[in-house]
Amino acid sequence: MGSIIIIVFIVGYLAITLEHNLKIDKLIPALVMMAICWALIALGLNSFPLWFDSAKHAIVDNFGLLGQEEKLIIMEESLLHHLGKTAEILIFLLGAMTIVEIIDYFDGFATIKGFIKTKSKSRILWIFAFLAFFLSAIIDNLTATIVLISILQKLIYNRDVRIWYAGLIIIAANAGGTWSPIGDVTTTMLWIGKKVTTGHLFVYLFVPSLLCMLIPTFIASFLPAFKGNIDNPEAGEEKPKSRYSAKMLYLGLGGIVSVPIFKTVTHLPPYVGMMLALGVVAIFAEIYSNRKFAMSFDTDQAADHEGHHSPVHKSLAKIELPSILFFLGILMAVAALESLGILFGFATTLQDNMPMLGTEFHNVGDTGGPVSDLVVLLMGVGSAVIDNVPLVAASLGMFNHSIDHELWHFIAYAAGTGGSMLIIGSAAGVVAMGMEKIDFFWYFKNISWLALVGFIVGAIAFMFTRTIF
Repeated sequence: MGSIIIIVFIVGYLAITLEHNLKIDKLIPALVMMAICWALIALGLNSFPLWFDSAKHAIVDNFGLLGQEEKLIIMEESLLHHLGKTAEILIFLLGAMTIVEIIDYFDGFATIKGFIKTKSKSRILWIFAFLAFFLSAIIDNLTATIVLISILQKLIYNRDVRIWYAGLIIIAANAGGTWSPIGDVTTTMLWIGKKVTTGHLFVYLFVPSLLCMLIPTFIASFLPAFKGNIDNPEAGEEKPKSRYSAKMLYLGLGGIVSVPIFKTVTHLPPYVGMMLALGVVAIFAEIYSNRKFAMSFDTDQAADHEGHHSPVHKSLAKIELPSILFFLGILMAVAALESLGILFGFATTLQDNMPMLGTEFHNVGDTGGPVSDLVVLLMGVGSAVIDNVPLVAASLGMFNHSIDHELWHFIAYAAGTGGSMLIIGSAAGVVAMGMEKIDFFWYFKNISWLALVGFIVGAIAFMFTRTIF
């Protein structure tokens, strides 16, 4: 039965990676794969010789000798545990997405556009690279990419020029998302999973991530595409649609940034702080909104239907629910493999057979074995080909190193920045591909090598910084 579950997972995984060829949204195979895997576990519970308790991160003693009822109780407890951990991530993401949409409702990101006054292509490149790097650390790399490309479309009308900027924004946004606990879904997973803390994440990864952005941007600034001036500088003079744009931008970003502080002070899960931030931002959104609000819906044709939706309702309607469902499916599917001890066994085999190049030795009191840097670097390259979310989810079940171990920080860096090497390798790349209709092979030819250089430089920098701290 275990072999069948692995086959189901592999087939589902392939369907996710080939979503563009199959024309099927990746959330569908993720949900189907999750449901089938857990159904097979329930049906063949008596045939499994061992069970991995994720709460204790240990194999359940004498699982094969337990009775049917005891096994069912253990399975249900494990399922509830994994659902709770997954729900923490999903609720956190829902809150962050809603705040960003509320900011956009008030056209808050137009404030950023107003800061760009230069006509020089190279200066605009550096401005957008730094904006992507720091903005992604606050509102996540996917949202930062959407925001900046939207601004870019109003600054540069020539698409052939604009896609070059989009390529560098992808690299910068993915780099910026790695050193912040709220900058990338995979980093958020490690943070909520109590593998990394905000302070150590910054200390270990800020310099490597910064170099991962700076080196490709520096090289690109000498390319012909970024020489000269833009043809339509007047495009940046458009004013925000709402007089509360700047206030909502600063309030929303401040609310998101306050979440790690809230967690540090209260020791509560991050999603609690995010819900508080969303509530505060929503209060001001309702106050600043000129729209009417009512609990009932008037079917009268002459009624003001716009008046029956608050800014919060509008924002909730615009968030990416397919992405939320995808994360639910893939995280719970990986949890199925983890519960059967498959990931634990795979990690043991990997650590025993992989050449120990640049070995990371465990810290004092750490129960994790040595893991080769080569394993983590291969995860980074793999994240460019397949989705980095299941890769990091698998690593959570494979390795049991202590919180803030350098391994987790290296995984955060590799999975976060490795996806830049292919345009389909990250959520930021996929959304940019859709917004600008960027060709896969154009990106591979012109941008991938820049991303690879940045990835390698950042990885080397990490190997040095981890010896200092």
